[in-house]
Amino acid sequence: MSKRLEDFMKANREEFDDLEPSADLWSRIEKHLPAEGTAPQKREAKTFSLAFVLKVAASIIIVMGVGFFVYVRNEKKQPLDYASINPTYAKQQMHYTSLVESKRSELRSLTQDDPEMYKEFSAELAKMDATYKKLKAELANSPNRELVLQAMIRNLEAQTEVLNQQLNVIQHYNQMKKEQENENKSI
Repeated sequence: MSKRLEDFMKANREEFDDLEPSADLWSRIEKHLPAEGTAPQKREAKTFSLAFVLKVAASIIIVMGVGFFVYVRNEKKQPLDYASINPTYAKQQMHYTSLVESKRSELRSLTQDDPEMYKEFSAELAKMDATYKKLKAELANSPNRELVLQAMIRNLEAQTEVLNQQLNVIQHYNQMKKEQENENKSI
């Protein structure tokens, strides 16, 4: 406390002490206390009804079910990291995937004049691509992921070879077409 407050209390002590509690104050407090021989009252134990317990259990099960569903759904959405399976295979897979895409776009551009040829070529590639997608789906649940990744790479290699053959056929076809046009012009 501060020195000034202490001095004030000492100087005015008699004025603070002039009030005393009334004589019947203690008797009024005793009336509200339990009697000495009686035991204190026990509180009534709360009981839960079966319906309440079942509602709580059902709510917990629903919340856990929704949480599990969200977890499983998020697991499926996350792409598989091929590098964690085998870094070398992951690089090969990326290389062949980009190679297949570039070859497909080249094939698309070369067959713009002949849509029937493109349709025929793309049907063959669609079968191989379906196989690749099945392998990719199998990769997530496979116990031997490295083996499935190898099969995916072999599929991409085969797609690349087929695309190269198709491009060669188109180039040979276009070359023959030009030669025929040149012969027709010279006649």
